[in-house]
Amino acid sequence: MPEYSLALSDPEIARYQLMADMAEQRERGLWTAAGAVPGARIADVGCGPGAIAARLATMAAPDGAVWAVDRDRDALAVADALAERSGVRVHTVRGSADATGLAPGTCDLVMLRHVLAHNGGREQEIVDHLAGLAKPGGAVYLADIDADSSRMRGVGDPAFQEMEDCYRELHRLRGNDLTVGTRLDELLTTAGLEVVAFQGHIDIVKPPPGMRGPVWAARDALVADGLVTPADIAHWDEAFRHAEKDGTEIRFFAAVFVAFGRRPIP
Repeated sequence: MPEYSLALSDPEIARYQLMADMAEQRERGLWTAAGAVPGARIADVGCGPGAIAARLATMAAPDGAVWAVDRDRDALAVADALAERSGVRVHTVRGSADATGLAPGTCDLVMLRHVLAHNGGREQEIVDHLAGLAKPGGAVYLADIDADSSRMRGVGDPAFQEMEDCYRELHRLRGNDLTVGTRLDELLTTAGLEVVAFQGHIDIVKPPPGMRGPVWAARDALVADGLVTPADIAHWDEAFRHAEKDGTEIRFFAAVFVAFGRRPIP
C-alpha cells in the first residue's frame, strides 16, 4: 500500500476529534440505518486515532463489538486510549484497508472514512475487500472528499496557495484521486452491493488555535518526496503564525461525500 501522507500529532489527533464530532452530528442517522445499532459487529477500517470507532462502540453497546483496524501502531495505541477514556471497548487490529485480517462475512457494518483518497489505483480492490467482510444483509459505509469543491477562506498570504498546490501535486504523483468521494456509489455497485444512500455536504470548519489541516500534516511527506524544502516549511509555519497572531478568521470548506451499500441476502 502507498505511504499515508498525514503524520499523527497532538493537533492532528484534535483535528480527527473535531471531524468525528461533525460527522456524528450530521451522519448519525445514516450510521444507524447502515447498521450501527445495539448488538452490531462493526469494523472501522483505517480508523486512525479511533475517534469514530469510540462513537460506534457506544452505539453498538452493550452487546455489540467494534474492531478498529489500522496499519499504524501509534494510531492504534491512541485508539485504545481514547476508547478507554470514553468508557467503551474497542478491539484494535493491525492491518491495511485491503487486507484487514478480519474474518469474511462476519460484520453487520464495515466503515471506511477518508482512506480511499490516499490509496490511488487500489480503490476498487479496497472496497471489494470490505464488501467481503460484510455478512448477507450487512453494509459497507464509505466517506471521502472532493477536493475540487473544497475551499479555504481568510488567508491572503500566497504561502497558503503554495501549500495547497504542493499537496495536490503530492497526491497526483502518488496516483491518488482527491475527488474519489464523487464516485463512492460506483465503487459500492462494482463490489456487488446495493446502494442504499449516497449524499454530499460541505463541512464548514473554524479551526481552533494550533490546528492547521491536512496540508500541514503532510509536510514531512512533501519534504521526503522532494516537493518542498525545510525552508519552505519554515515559510509556511511563519504564515500560519502570522494568521494566528492576527486573529484571522480562517474557515475551511470541505466537500464530503458519504454512501453505503448493503450486501444482498441470497
